Amino acid sequence: MRGITLERFGGPDVLRAVDLPDPVADPGQVVIDVAYADVLFLETQVRRGEALFTPPLPYVPGGAVGGRITAVGQDVEPAWLGRQVVAKTVPPAGAGAGGGYAQRALARVETVSTLPNGVSLRDATALTHDGPTAVRLFDNAVGEGALRPGAWVLVPAAAGGLGSLLVQLARAAGARVVAAARGERKLALAREELGAHAAVDYTEAGWTEKVRAVVGERGVDVVFDGAGGTLGGEAFELTARGGRFSAHGAPAGGFARLPREAAAARGVALAGIEQVQLSPEQAKPLLDRALFEAAGGRLAPVVGQTFPLADAAGAHAAIEARETLGKTLLTVE
Repeated sequence: MRGITLERFGGPDVLRAVDLPDPVADPGQVVIDVAYADVLFLETQVRRGEALFTPPLPYVPGGAVGGRITAVGQDVEPAWLGRQVVAKTVPPAGAGAGGGYAQRALARVETVSTLPNGVSLRDATALTHDGPTAVRLFDNAVGEGALRPGAWVLVPAAAGGLGSLLVQLARAAGARVVAAARGERKLALAREELGAHAAVDYTEAGWTEKVRAVVGERGVDVVFDGAGGTLGGEAFELTARGGRFSAHGAPAGGFARLPREAAAARGVALAGIEQVQLSPEQAKPLLDRALFEAAGGRLAPVVGQTFPLADAAGAHAAIEARETLGKTLLTVE
């Protein structure tokens, strides 16, 4: 089969299309003929050797796929054969982590999700990573009482795969949403398609004052910070007393460095990446909920662009150049 390997760390050009051995399902596993593979910003960091973990090389990237089950391992019901599914991938024996950038991939059957009626395989794949994360972040904010009808919610990186889902979930809960993103194309998506009450370009000087002009001097009740870095620190200053700040994003230069003493003095609840570091078993019911919301028309992933498998380098380059809208997928023949 054809797949993409990473044999050294570096720029997008280190991603190479090669022939790989077909995966063989061990007990409890299934083989999926891949139609779509998810592409994450995190995978660009791994490729550069700048992530928190360094996989052994050679490495097949890709942690989530959508496709059809064509083989099952021992103890897996044959009824799974032929089903369209989405799943997190597991590495073949002896390989590095991942494996979704390929024509076939392995998954553990207990983590596989079938598609509800009305949800396309493309949209389901787009939800496989970001859906569970968005649902968990939303649940945490609701559970702490910060996200409620009428609350103000700020979503930095609102035009990304995860941010676009958070805007929709907050709007559906009756909150008022300010989307922060880069450039008019992304701001228009947030306003016109996602339903944000306001959209502000966070690359422009004085962007936080524009947010305050919308929400008032009190600030926002919830920040879903998908940007991190300096932008995350600026967003923290907009958080109201007694509000909640979720620092789960890092594409703008690492996770936001937050003044914990100032947060405690203002009664701001801080949460970090630990809240969404989910095992496959934890992610599965959250993904099923996201798929259920999509089937009901309450959640619509934004698939802004697709690239053929052989052009995985192009997908990585577009993400790093901040040219993408919503989710980026690889299409696999």
